[in-house]
Amino acid sequence: MVEKPSFFEKVNTDFDRAARFTDYPRGLLEQIKICNSSCHFTFPLKRDDGTIATIHGWRAEHSHHKLPTKGGIRYSTLVDEDEIMALAALMTYKCAIVDVPFGGAKGGIQLDRSQYSESELERITRRYTYELIQKNYIGPGVDVPAPDFGTGETEMAWIFDTYATMAPDKLNAIACVTGKPIEQNGIHGRRGATGRGVVYGLEEVCNIEEDMKPLGLTTGLQGKSVVVQGFGNVGYHAAKFLMEVDARVIGIIEIDGAIHNPNGLDVEKVAAHRAETGSICEYPDAELIETPNAGLELACDILVPAALENQLTRENAPRIQANIIAEAANGPTTPAADAIFRKRGIMIIPDTYLNAGGVTVSYFEWLRNLSHVQLGRLGKRFEDSTQRTMLHAVERATGYQFSEDERQLIHGADEEDLVNSGLQDTMIRAYQELRETRMQHKNKNDDVDCRTAAFINAIHRIAQSYMQLGIFP
Repeated sequence: MVEKPSFFEKVNTDFDRAARFTDYPRGLLEQIKICNSSCHFTFPLKRDDGTIATIHGWRAEHSHHKLPTKGGIRYSTLVDEDEIMALAALMTYKCAIVDVPFGGAKGGIQLDRSQYSESELERITRRYTYELIQKNYIGPGVDVPAPDFGTGETEMAWIFDTYATMAPDKLNAIACVTGKPIEQNGIHGRRGATGRGVVYGLEEVCNIEEDMKPLGLTTGLQGKSVVVQGFGNVGYHAAKFLMEVDARVIGIIEIDGAIHNPNGLDVEKVAAHRAETGSICEYPDAELIETPNAGLELACDILVPAALENQLTRENAPRIQANIIAEAANGPTTPAADAIFRKRGIMIIPDTYLNAGGVTVSYFEWLRNLSHVQLGRLGKRFEDSTQRTMLHAVERATGYQFSEDERQLIHGADEEDLVNSGLQDTMIRAYQELRETRMQHKNKNDDVDCRTAAFINAIHRIAQSYMQLGIFP
C-alpha cells in the first residue's frame, strides 16, 4: 500500500472500498466519483509596500447532482488543485450522509495569511470573489462558499459585499455565502457548529453499550479522557463543548507544541492564555510537550484530530494509544494508518460524518437567508406563552409553586435553540443510519467499518438522485 497517495486518491480509495458493497453500474459509480469541474486562476496583488505578488486560487465543484454546490474556502500554503478536489469530494459525501441537499465544492488560495496585512487579505478576498463571479462559481443557487481553515466571518462578509455589488438578483444575494457575521444575516450557532457537531456525534457513538464494550469503555462521554489536535475554530469549540459535558480534555496540540494535564485542562483558560501570549505553550497548569507529534501519542480514550489532513500515518499509527479516533478534520488519517487502526481494533468515527456540523448549520443559514426570516421569530413568543400557561395550570392542579430559577427554564425556542436542536437531530439520525448499514453488513460477514458504511450511505443517496434525474436506469 502506498503511504502517501494524493489526497484525492485517498478519498477515491475510500469510495472504491465502499462501492464494492453496492450493485450500481460502473458508469454511475464513476460519475459519482469524478470531480465535475475545477478552476485554477491567478491574479496580481499590489502589496502595501508597492511590490507585486502573484496569487493562486482554486475552486472545484465535485458534484452537481444537487444544487447549489457547497463548500468552504481555505487560506493555506498547502492549497493546490488536488487538495481542493479532494475536499470538494468529501463535501459531496458529507452532505449526502447528513441528508443536506447540496452538491460538494471547495475553494482555496495558496498563502500564509500571517504574511499579509488585513488590507492585503481584503483585496485578495475581493479579487478572488470577482474571479468566482466571472467564472460562475458563486451564487445562491449555483455555488455557496463558507469559512474553512484560515478564513472566518470577516472574509465571508467581504465575499458577500463584493458579490452583492455585482449580483443581478439583489434580493437573494445574501444567500451567496454562509458563515457570515450575525450583523450580516449570519445565523446564531454557526461559529461553533462543526465543533458542536463533533460532540453531538461522539455522544451518540458513546451511548451505545454494544459498541463501547469491545473498546473497554463505559457508555457516555462523562469522565472520558480526550486529546485534541488543533486549537482553531473546530478544535477549540470541540474541546469547549466536550468539557461542558464533563469529558476530560487532557491534551491540546498546536503547531508549536502540545500541553498535557492528566487531570484535565480548563479549555477557556487555555484559550485566554493563547490570546494573551500568542501560544498555548507555557500554559502554567500543564506539562509542555515540545514535539507536537508526540502529543498525538498520549494515552487517552478519544483522540480528536482537528487540524489538517494526513496527520495519522503509517509511521505513527502503531504508537497511537486512543480507543476512539474522532475525525474532526478533513482527511486526517492516511489509508495505511486506517488499515493499522482497524487491525488494532481502534474505532474510527469518519470525517465524512463527524465533520458535518458546519455544513448542516450552513444549510440552516442558507434557508434563513432565502426566507428572509430569522429562525424562531414567528413562534417564540407564542411558545413562551403556551408553556407558561401550562406551568400555571400545573401549579393550580398540584399546589406546587415553581421557583424563579425553574420559571427561567420555560421559554420559547430562539434561533440558537432551534439551530442546535436541528444539528443534534441531524447527527443522531445520520449516525443511526450509518450504524444500521454497518450492522447489516456485519451480519453478512462483510468487512465494513464506520468509514465504509458512511460512504455506502452516501453512494446510495447520490445514486438515487441521478436515477431520479433519468440519467441512469
